[in-house]
Amino acid sequence: MVGMTRYRRDPTWRQPGDRRVVLAGSPLRLFRVSAGGAEVIDRAVVGDQPDTGVVQRMLERFVEAGALHPVHDSSPFTADDVTVVMPVFGAAPTPPPGMRVVMVDDGSNPPLVPPPGCTVVRLPSNRGPAAARNAGLATVTTPLVAFLDADVEVAEGWLTPLLNHFHDPRVALVAPRVASAARADAIGSFEQLHSPLDLGTEPARIAAGTRVSYVPAAALLCRTDLLRELGGFDEAMRVGEDVDLVWRLADAGHRARYEPLSEVHHRPRTSLAALVRQRVGYGRSAAALARRHPGTLAPARMSGWSLAVWALAAWRRPWAATVVAAGTAVALTRKLHDVPPTESVRLTLLGHLAAGRQLAKAATRAWWPLVLATALLPRRLRPDLRLLAAGWVAASMAGAAPRDVRHLPLLLADELAYGTGLWQGVVAQREVGPLLPELTTWPRRGDG
Repeated sequence: MVGMTRYRRDPTWRQPGDRRVVLAGSPLRLFRVSAGGAEVIDRAVVGDQPDTGVVQRMLERFVEAGALHPVHDSSPFTADDVTVVMPVFGAAPTPPPGMRVVMVDDGSNPPLVPPPGCTVVRLPSNRGPAAARNAGLATVTTPLVAFLDADVEVAEGWLTPLLNHFHDPRVALVAPRVASAARADAIGSFEQLHSPLDLGTEPARIAAGTRVSYVPAAALLCRTDLLRELGGFDEAMRVGEDVDLVWRLADAGHRARYEPLSEVHHRPRTSLAALVRQRVGYGRSAAALARRHPGTLAPARMSGWSLAVWALAAWRRPWAATVVAAGTAVALTRKLHDVPPTESVRLTLLGHLAAGRQLAKAATRAWWPLVLATALLPRRLRPDLRLLAAGWVAASMAGAAPRDVRHLPLLLADELAYGTGLWQGVVAQREVGPLLPELTTWPRRGDG
């Protein structure tokens, strides 16, 4: 079926002045377009772009940068072209109704009794979710395979927005929004706002170093043949195998999309201890991922000038920090000569603020043992920890309601747990990649 494709602008999109400069994407990029190019983009948003090679190449550059997101109204596939693979251990879940389902019993003792209508593959011993998914993948005969974890619930119609993305033959994987199921207790309320599986309400390309750099395998829809070509999930990884798969697909030249119009629900952890164990496990996977994908796990990415501004502020040099920040605004104004000066100043301030949020978050995740160690230094040598604490609270409360301040203790426990696991992985793998910040130029140059 051939349908219409239109495009949605990313929330970062800005066209200041005469609209011949576009600032958008993740990481933020600067594009220069002609007046005709600006008109083509406007038409593409309503699905009225000319179908020419030049236009398509221009739009593709914006899609690859995460500045535009394609919206398809049809798919060459239906639900009949999908097999659902569910790795399970300990208890059989309720499978999605009306679908072809392969349930993989990952060494449960006693063996699970499958629900009616499910095909069962049993592994003699527990080998982990990656091996279980691969065992199910080996039995799939349909062109698409959906992976669903046992603690994920889907609603009617969840597949349609995902299927539509396969209108693009380069798309190998699409992920829905994995929201936390509602529960009235403190952990349930916290997970609804801060679950690491919930990647928000905005569509995105999925790529390392971008706003949506990973998606969980709790719910995924993939092309069967491409997954087999890549060897499926890495069975050596008990955690992080889903992140590794997405990045290997990208390295092989395929596309992965995040589509929040499809929303599934994941049951939250049942206790603080379970939440902490989960987050420690996530952190422990970072070093293994960094070894397989060098440069992808930096705890903070920012301009060296932004790092200098915040270092000066943290070491009680506010005037020097102000001078450096002002100097970067002047320098960016000169560099972006065709951008209104007010926009260059805005970009500079937003860049420094974003860097401050990243540093404050990194201080409680990747670097908290180092930050704690600085408390033992003489006052003149240690940073102002009050500034770090204020920055962390501000970053944690960004976009939250005032009443959500009650979640700060759990959020701190969450981040310290992740950092603990991260350091365990760094020591075990002898891999320091997840501890090292990445310094970049900003905004990056695009083309158009």
